[in-house]
Amino acid sequence: MIKLTPAERSELRSAAHALKPIVLIGEAGLSPAVMKEIDAGLNSHGLIKVRVFGDDREARIAMYDNICSTLDAAPIQHIGKLLVLYRPKQEAGTTKVLKKGKAGGLREVTIVKPSPSGTKKPTVSKVMVKGNERVTQGGNIKRAKPRQTSTKKSALGNA
Repeated sequence: MIKLTPAERSELRSAAHALKPIVLIGEAGLSPAVMKEIDAGLNSHGLIKVRVFGDDREARIAMYDNICSTLDAAPIQHIGKLLVLYRPKQEAGTTKVLKKGKAGGLREVTIVKPSPSGTKKPTVSKVMVKGNERVTQGGNIKRAKPRQTSTKKSALGNA
């Protein structure tokens, strides 16, 4: 479990105040699927709330301790049926985010062409396609056309 100072715990409690529970634990208890969801929530959010639908306080405390020790999370708060958990987000490798409509370098494309007679197996080939190229329905590679510019706008821009 992660050890936090009282000041850090207090700040996390105040940050968790506005959160809604993202995982609900029902009668089935702490199943592997529930643990997986809690782990995914901690990975994506860092600070989460979990609601337990059981009336047994000792069972909730046992679940809380089990979750914290198994997932290496810090217990922040336990009020009634709500559990607040914290684990620092893990930094995944730096991923390059591409803007919509922008291609990023080379990509591998699988082209499947049916045989001309229709009785033989289709031909399958893997091709590297550049960012400004596309594959047609016939399986051919075409380069993107240059963007057309308006003669009126270019005349106004030069004036």
